[in-house]
This record gives sequence, C-alpha cells and structure tokens, in this order.
Amino acid sequence: MKTHALDPVGVDVSDARIQDLTDDRIDEVRHLAAEHGVVVFRDQEIDDTAFEEFLRRLGAPVFTQGETPVDGHPDLNVITNAGRTTAPTSTFHVDTSYVADPPAYTALRAVTVPESGGQTLFSNQYRAWDTLPEDLRADLSTRTMTHVVTGLDLPDDAETSAEHPVVTVHPITGRSSLFLSTPKRCAAISGLSADETAETVARLYEHSTADENVHRHSWRPGDVVLWDNRCVMHRADHSGVVGERTMHRGMATDGRLTAAPHAPR
Repeated sequence: MKTHALDPVGVDVSDARIQDLTDDRIDEVRHLAAEHGVVVFRDQEIDDTAFEEFLRRLGAPVFTQGETPVDGHPDLNVITNAGRTTAPTSTFHVDTSYVADPPAYTALRAVTVPESGGQTLFSNQYRAWDTLPEDLRADLSTRTMTHVVTGLDLPDDAETSAEHPVVTVHPITGRSSLFLSTPKRCAAISGLSADETAETVARLYEHSTADENVHRHSWRPGDVVLWDNRCVMHRADHSGVVGERTMHRGMATDGRLTAAPHAPR
C-alpha cells in the first residue's frame, strides 16, 4: 500500500480497495492504525455490506446502544445533519469508553459530503502523553479514570461506567498513550478529590486538543476513515457546514486495552 504520513497524526492510503485487502494487508492496516492513529482510504466504491465486512476483519462488531442504526445494517449507525434545524454538537472524545471493553477501532464511510465544512478532527494521544511534564506523567501512571455515559437514553441493563488506566500501552506498538475522553465522561480519577479530578481532566483535555496536536480531515466523496481509539480522540466540526453531511459509522473491538506497566490492573 502506498502511504503518506499526515501531521501530527494519521496516514493517507492512496492505492487500496478495502474490499480487496488480503489478510496480510488487513494486518498491515492494524499496524498503520496503531502507529499513526488514523488511516484515510480515498476513492472507495463500497456499500454498507462491504464496509461491515471490513470492520469484522478487524475485530468483533460493536454498536453503541442509544444510537440510530442504519436501515438493514444494525451494526452500523447514522451520523447526519439531514432534517435537523440546529447543527449537531461534538467535542473531542473516545467512542464508548464507558464500557469495560471499549471499541479498538471506529470507521466512518462518507455517504454524503457537504459542499463545505464538516471536517473531522483527530488528536494524537501518544504525543499528548509524551509532551506532558515528567512529574505529571509519573503521578498519572499509577492512576485510573472512571468513564461514564452521557447524552444517551440507555436501557436499565446497559453498561454506563467503566474504570480504565489514565495511561495505556498500545498492544501493537508498545507506546504509551493518554486515554482520555470528553470531560463530562471523565467522572473520577483514583486518589483525587472531585475538584482535583476536574482540574486535572481540564488540564489534560486542553493539552491533548491543542492545535499543534490535531489533524483536520476534510472529507471527499468515497472516503473511508479508520482510527484507533486507543491512541486518538476525535470530534466533528459542525460549524459552517453547507449542505448535507451524512456518515455511516461502524466500530470493532479486539479486547485489548492494555494498562501501563505500573498502573493498577
């Protein structure tokens, strides 16, 4: 596969059809996602069936309860501004981090690309961890964070809270990454008071999402974008969108969110 690294996170793949990837190439995609965080596939002519099959080859399908499924494809959900009178909102986050086994991968398939606007932003959480002050890294490496659900109407038996290490080691690259989500979902950090948690989360979030740590993906027809939730956060920029923006989203888990070497397990 021909690739071009994106700054400061991501890689562009220009010569691959995802429905034709061999098992070796799928493994290469896993490694590209692990190393670069985001993998952009251009000029894909696929339907939802092929999109689902691509995700199943990466791991077990995951669907976030409370989302709107794609008609005929219950493992996928629709993200759209069609029919809305107000623009959707989005903040940097990790998908479904409030469950014990969060999705390793998320992918979006561009169904309808707006005339302008509607970018998706990605933050480099490897870099976010590496550029924290050494004393803060030493302190956080022994702590866990409680992630909670927000903004979804879930059934009584749904998972709504999970505890994860603040820093994780990626099972493929062995690199440390800050595992963070939107502040409203970061409810508690072990050993810290509520005020200390809020202050620390705000500091980490601001640091992670600084402009120099973020890549903005501008959508084109035929784009499929895959990212590794273990080393990136993401958000959609819904400001200034002209025209319809519709994406189909799928997720997969491989059961490998790895704790840092010195973090409690």
